[in-house]
Amino acid sequence: MTGTVVNRFFDETRAQLSSLGLPEGEGYNGESSTRTFADGSQFRIEVPTINSAKTAETLLAESVRRGFTINRVTETLGMFRHTTAEVRRYAELGREYGAEILMSVGPRANYDIGAGVQTPEGSRIGYRLRGQEQVVRAVEDVKRAIDLGITGFVVYDEGLLWVLNELRGLGHLPADIHLKVSAHCGHANPASARLLQTLGANSFNPVRDLTLPMIAAIRRTVRIPLDIHVDNPKDSGGFIRTYDAPEFVRIAAPVYLKTGNSALEKHGTTPSPTQIEAILTQIEVVTEFLGRHYPQAKQSPGIVSLVPDDELAGVR
Repeated sequence: MTGTVVNRFFDETRAQLSSLGLPEGEGYNGESSTRTFADGSQFRIEVPTINSAKTAETLLAESVRRGFTINRVTETLGMFRHTTAEVRRYAELGREYGAEILMSVGPRANYDIGAGVQTPEGSRIGYRLRGQEQVVRAVEDVKRAIDLGITGFVVYDEGLLWVLNELRGLGHLPADIHLKVSAHCGHANPASARLLQTLGANSFNPVRDLTLPMIAAIRRTVRIPLDIHVDNPKDSGGFIRTYDAPEFVRIAAPVYLKTGNSALEKHGTTPSPTQIEAILTQIEVVTEFLGRHYPQAKQSPGIVSLVPDDELAGVR
């Protein structure tokens, strides 16, 4: 758990943190992660900000035609902004193409009447829920989607994560639902990752600008899969880390590589036909780089179920 720490200041604190199961620091010897998904694979490809079922269908159909695999499609507009037919279609596409479909909890700060999120300091609020009624509505949003066939959810509020996990444990929600913590929560260190795992997260998306040693330290601390941005929209930095993709897999497996968002200007939008083509191109490039630089890495061929094989989301 300790890793190699070049800077040996603060030894007492480092030892105390190590006793809690945290790394002593971010230094590492370039060691590879030995963890995998339940199917033995090290990585999966995730395409976020796919905010219409028609877009999801185009992406999945084109990926088959072009010969690469999309393992997960993530909707980020919010479930309560889609009709019943649209949500059902997302679920159907997941079954048809063997892809995970994750949909986002709809009620959240940027849709609420509270003005705090609109201020210059609003980014500190993120997409979190404001008041207990929004917690109630968020749970209702998840229940509606479950009734329509969705089993994977993007969660933006740590309290809601705890609530959904508790309801899952009590049998009020299905045991096999997948709870993914969004990067919009702003978590960026091993201690936060451990907390989210404890609260019931089945996968965790740290912020987008972490270095490789920072990511490696998180992997040494938790068992759940990590969701790592290879690229992202301009309004969240516009980073394009294609050459880091093989390293992400090597040090952070099991990992979802989130790619395609660099085609967009911002989050919460629906891609245009031109942007869909750019998303597909970016996915193809990332797939090519993995094949060129880390050919031994194994990608899941297609996910038929989100059911975990242990209490921590099917990793070993």
